[in-house]
Amino acid sequence: MVGSYYPKHTHHGHLHDAIEHIGLFVRKNTVFVIAVLLALVTSIIVPPDMEYISYFDFKTLTCLFATLAVICALKNVKFFTKIAEAIVSLAGNARMAILMLVCITFIGSMLIANDMALLTFLPLGYYLLSSTGKEKYMAYTFVLQNIAANLGGMLTPFGNPQNLYIYEKFGIPNGEFMRIMFPPFALAVSLIILCCLPIKREKLTLKSRDFAPLPRVKTAIYLVLFAFSVALVFKIVPYYVGLIFIPFALFFLDRKALKDVDYILLFTFVAFFIFAGNMSRIEAVREVFSLLLKKNTLVFSALSCQVISNVPSAILLSQFTENYSDLLVGVNIGGTGTIIASLASLITFKEYASHGGSVKRYMFVFSALNFGFLAIMLVFCSFVK
Repeated sequence: MVGSYYPKHTHHGHLHDAIEHIGLFVRKNTVFVIAVLLALVTSIIVPPDMEYISYFDFKTLTCLFATLAVICALKNVKFFTKIAEAIVSLAGNARMAILMLVCITFIGSMLIANDMALLTFLPLGYYLLSSTGKEKYMAYTFVLQNIAANLGGMLTPFGNPQNLYIYEKFGIPNGEFMRIMFPPFALAVSLIILCCLPIKREKLTLKSRDFAPLPRVKTAIYLVLFAFSVALVFKIVPYYVGLIFIPFALFFLDRKALKDVDYILLFTFVAFFIFAGNMSRIEAVREVFSLLLKKNTLVFSALSCQVISNVPSAILLSQFTENYSDLLVGVNIGGTGTIIASLASLITFKEYASHGGSVKRYMFVFSALNFGFLAIMLVFCSFVK
């Protein structure tokens, strides 16, 4: 009797496990799932044909892959943690330590992209606050790190994924790119520093540190590979060379880095390329978007991010305007605001929630700071062009 029910129980158990795994995947990769659904729905309206190939920006995808792979390798040798720990150890109080953490994240996003900066430095933020008994600052610190990552990355073409896409699509000269982004960048720096001032100067004592030395040869090679990936972005080296050389080098040096690359982020880009390409071929959509962008590209692109996130906004709206300077500023400052305005904000929320902090408190702090930043920066950028 028991034996006859066993297969049925196993079957239901497997089914339950499968449903749980799917549910977990959807919760962890909500933006990716939405992107795929949007791509599928628009593919019904615009059936697949040879024009689909023109949707994809292969250089952007290659540069993103190369940078993510090298960053994973540097992260595996604890390069960023070592730098961060060295800087944080100089801080004697909570305000200075949190200011340093936020500044590290800010600078990191300029060099290694906002997503990777958060994946690298949020765990350090948790480590610092939990090991010094300052968990009460966790929500505030994480939100400031999130804003720093979103806005710090705006100054460089490879700082934010949407920057890389717009930089490539419109062929913006490096000098002009920096000129467009410097005023909002300077304001962001000032506002973030101001937000750190209310934190009390409480004494910090770090209980333990990782004293294992960096592997010098590997670290040096990875830094060379990182410089190579930056050369791809600036078109010094053809992108297809990077697609061959970097995976080849890491295959022998650190296969785990290749495995750890955020492939979901890459496939999210692919899905949004299909969605944006299809939308641009629907006449009614073209007319509405073109009209709205003509009225105010800056405001409309920033508001668009609040609903569909900054990367898909950049990909979609770039099909309907040649005003790349306002579009570029709009999709960067639009990364603040709602929790879905940027992929980076979802990364921060997931990291915070994984440590068991109060979600209600986090959302209050997140909304207050992010909407404050969005309002101030929109007003500022509307007058300073």
